[in-house]
Amino acid sequence: MGMTATCRAHPNIALVKYWGRRPGSPPELNLPATGSFSMTMGGVHTTTTVSVEPTGADVVLIDGKPAERRAYDRVVAHLDRMRASAKSQPHLRVVSQNNFPQGSGLASSASAFAALTVAANEVLGLGLSGREMSVVARQGSGSAARSLFGGWVLWNAGSASEGSYADQIEPPSHLPVVDLVALVSRAHKKVGSGEGHGLADTSPLHAARVASVAPVLDEMLAALARKDLARMGELAERDALAMHGVMMTSSPSLLYWEPGTVEILHAVRAWRAEGLRCWFTIDAGPNVHVLCHGDDAPRVQAKMRALGYEGDRLLACPPGPGPTLLREHLSG
Repeated sequence: MGMTATCRAHPNIALVKYWGRRPGSPPELNLPATGSFSMTMGGVHTTTTVSVEPTGADVVLIDGKPAERRAYDRVVAHLDRMRASAKSQPHLRVVSQNNFPQGSGLASSASAFAALTVAANEVLGLGLSGREMSVVARQGSGSAARSLFGGWVLWNAGSASEGSYADQIEPPSHLPVVDLVALVSRAHKKVGSGEGHGLADTSPLHAARVASVAPVLDEMLAALARKDLARMGELAERDALAMHGVMMTSSPSLLYWEPGTVEILHAVRAWRAEGLRCWFTIDAGPNVHVLCHGDDAPRVQAKMRALGYEGDRLLACPPGPGPTLLREHLSG
């Protein structure tokens, strides 16, 4: 067992979405209703230091402040899952920092729980493999299963906890893509993804979307293998709209979109009609990811700036790596 470990992990953007849990499964396992597929996002990350805490209680600091009760309890529950398998079960100090907005629909929980899992694995001396850590991270945040790997990642739905994990399908270098993220809003969303997953099966559209995902995944992976970004983009747009259709028709209804969201959706379609290779996708929030071919990224970026998305309102994210252990640790 080590005394301190620090990990940097990246969020991911799903091109085939995770929305809704496996029927009848315990909510805390985050077993998905379907498989999903994502790109790990370079340039944005969560850095987390885990160390042994001698004071007799777990300490959790996020972005320089003590974690709020709900976040604290969520982190401690995750540490408890990991400590249950450790020979020694010390109290731990967790210091975590994000270089992008937390809780606004940019998968901050994915990078956070991926980084936490890798760092705690080191401190507790568990010796888990990447696949095993993917299973563990999934229980903290479903999409964290995918952030255990870089590049292009498939999350296998599985039928039991041990079989629901992610794998890298292709490395970051496989496709020349840039994800340009328009930060329509930095506000913490009122309904988190965890609560939203529990509402999915109240939508009359949910069953139809679930039935559609397996063939979409097959087509997406085939398009990835032949480096067909256009087909991947088409499938990503369709599935994003299908997922938000489920959200909007759940009970109660979830409407994450804002006027700026709709403006960018229309703009992307217009830019594509002009010949630019770009496609949109949206996670559980108002912010829009514009996936574009690397050669077209500068022109798309200029058009997004013209809409007011510049400076820290516009993120440029190429395919990114998996989690990395760092030598320097966060203090706090």
